[in-house]
Amino acid sequence: MEFLKDHYVIENELLLIFISVILGIMIGTEREYRNKSAGLRTFILVCFGSCLFTILSIKIGVANPDRLAANIITGIGFLGAGVIFKGDNKIDGITTATTIWATASIGMAVGSGYFYIALLGTILILLVLNTLTLFERFIDRKHKIREYKIAVVNYHDIKHCEELFQKNHLRFIMSKQQYTQGNLATSWVITGNNSNHEALIKSLMEDEKIIAYQF
Repeated sequence: MEFLKDHYVIENELLLIFISVILGIMIGTEREYRNKSAGLRTFILVCFGSCLFTILSIKIGVANPDRLAANIITGIGFLGAGVIFKGDNKIDGITTATTIWATASIGMAVGSGYFYIALLGTILILLVLNTLTLFERFIDRKHKIREYKIAVVNYHDIKHCEELFQKNHLRFIMSKQQYTQGNLATSWVITGNNSNHEALIKSLMEDEKIIAYQF
């Protein structure tokens, strides 16, 4: 009788591990499809590892299970920090890092036996990563912020740049300027509708006073 009980427990634990791998695959596939810094294998291992650590904490009988959970989250924090890096105009990888953190909670829920909570959490993660992306793009089209680097000949051409921004209904702030070998390089933080940004780019390309531009 004791043997059958142990056999059932082992099968149940193997099922939990299998479920954690499946849920990790679901989240990892989405990140892999978007070519993020952490992909399919990372999310499988995060979900599986969190599940296994949780099962072991229950099996070992730790006096304070919350201490093990806190240590799992601490370890995931170091892992998440590794995928965050500075891009040209913003910090990249934060969404992937928080997804790793959320995936660890999914694995912990599975390891604790809360399968339905884990499944609901996985669905919510996928909804946030996919559905809200469309909403972000809508906001980005209406309120696009770009940093432009524009090279002109002299100081008086700065006023000309401002007139171009105003003509295309864009708000602007000069962040930096540098004079080198007859050219004045200026940096601008420009805010406005995405279509107005496209019109500005066309104006910069056709304007004779603009030596070069970059964004």
